Amino acid sequence: MARGDGRLNHDLLPGEKGPQDACGVFGVWAPGEEVSKLTFYGLYALQHRGQEAAGIAVSNGEQILVFKDTGLVSQVFDESALESLQGHIAVGHARYSTTGGGGWQNAQPTLGDTAGGTVALAHNGNLTNQFALRDMLTERYPSAPQPPLRGRPSPSEIARGNTTDTAILTALFAGDPDHTLEATAAEVLPHVQGAFSLVFMDEHTLYAARDPQGIRPLVLGRLERGWVVASETPALDIVGASFVREVEPGELIAIDADGLRSTRFAEAKPKGCVFEYVYLARPDTSINGKVVQESRVEMGRVLAREHPVEADLVIPTPESGTPAAIGYAEESGIPYGQGMVKNSYVGRTFIQPSQTIRQLGIRLKLNPLKHVVAGKRLVVVDDSIVRGNTQRALIRMLREAGAAEIHVRISSPPVKWPCFYGIDFATRAELIANGLSVEDIAQSIGADSLGYISAEGMIAATEQPAERLCSACFTGEYPVPLNDLDRLGERSMDKPRIPITPVTRHQHDTPEGAQQ
Repeated sequence: MARGDGRLNHDLLPGEKGPQDACGVFGVWAPGEEVSKLTFYGLYALQHRGQEAAGIAVSNGEQILVFKDTGLVSQVFDESALESLQGHIAVGHARYSTTGGGGWQNAQPTLGDTAGGTVALAHNGNLTNQFALRDMLTERYPSAPQPPLRGRPSPSEIARGNTTDTAILTALFAGDPDHTLEATAAEVLPHVQGAFSLVFMDEHTLYAARDPQGIRPLVLGRLERGWVVASETPALDIVGASFVREVEPGELIAIDADGLRSTRFAEAKPKGCVFEYVYLARPDTSINGKVVQESRVEMGRVLAREHPVEADLVIPTPESGTPAAIGYAEESGIPYGQGMVKNSYVGRTFIQPSQTIRQLGIRLKLNPLKHVVAGKRLVVVDDSIVRGNTQRALIRMLREAGAAEIHVRISSPPVKWPCFYGIDFATRAELIANGLSVEDIAQSIGADSLGYISAEGMIAATEQPAERLCSACFTGEYPVPLNDLDRLGERSMDKPRIPITPVTRHQHDTPEGAQQ
């Protein structure tokens, strides 16, 4: 499918699934501003992180209204929907499902009732101890009564009704009748393991929290009359917020009429996701003071030094391979060119292609410039290889267009392990680099040669110490314990999923698609 920012992901073939992005979260506290519209534009800037569903929750100080549905941000919201969401605090979410299935019932923000009101929560990441958290939920609130007047389920029913780890977290935050949301969150968060960048709120306060490893990004920004938290810095830019700092690993932030306050619920042990630099984040995102585009160009330069080849032209796989291809061309001295044209209007395909079109496969989204590639020795640069199906089809297409030689260069090491922290790769059995040598992979995809960047070269391009980065998908060394894997049987090396009954959609005399 096409990414929300116009870039292609690896899903170039009909039905071919590549590494899917983590979700995008956004929160704003800004009295006097149209917070629903700020959140809409913030999510629009984060659309590349999730294209399955979108939602916004807004508080006016007395009640919280939620509007969410499946589809892209621009498909879910229109002017009337945003006008119905009036208030001064908002949280928003653009979702790709990792734990739990798709559908409206698993869209976020999720809701729960607290001692003093309502909590709305949005989560980017994936928890690794969700079974233990569900056990904690059952033990703490085995028979919690229906909240009076509101008509929504009890905490345990919330967790049963939504198949995401986020629902369990929401229920734990919401369930304690004797403490405030802030106090309950501070008590629960030390028990939560895995990757989580959270934005959540009650009627009066906006909160943000990040796991002790800081695996998924989360940044804090300042508006003239308020504050913003978001997954990536471009979401701050689009709403006119100035970057203040990153939310620290293990930090809980609260923002209300008294200002901003910060507490620490765990010691920081930074392990930021290196794949954010390789592929996930927008090129204009800044992480740890480094613009992602610069890291990707440097990865291309490193590739050229590590895997030189005699060739006539360096071309990217649009658009994901473009920065690294630029770097490879600069370092090698081989001219850079556009060897393929991308169809910018291929989005989520609701109409299945006919068999004839399906057989053309990659041509739905990419087509070679024959006069550019014919007779040329090509260096084709991309950011990663997952199953290899896309690269195989791409190379076949370039050869049909007359390419003399095709040398593939990849700006990340071989992906050999699944991610349990918010990226949905293929299962380990489906990863082409699991069990095959580089030479075998080159032969499988039909390349004349294949070169992957070294782990050391990739990490050096981020300008971060290796010990502060998670590279588990390349090494199999997971920085956060995978405590629930022994409860998943033969799926123990696949993504954990919680088999819980789907939720019933509740309507409370609110606009269509909204939930109060």
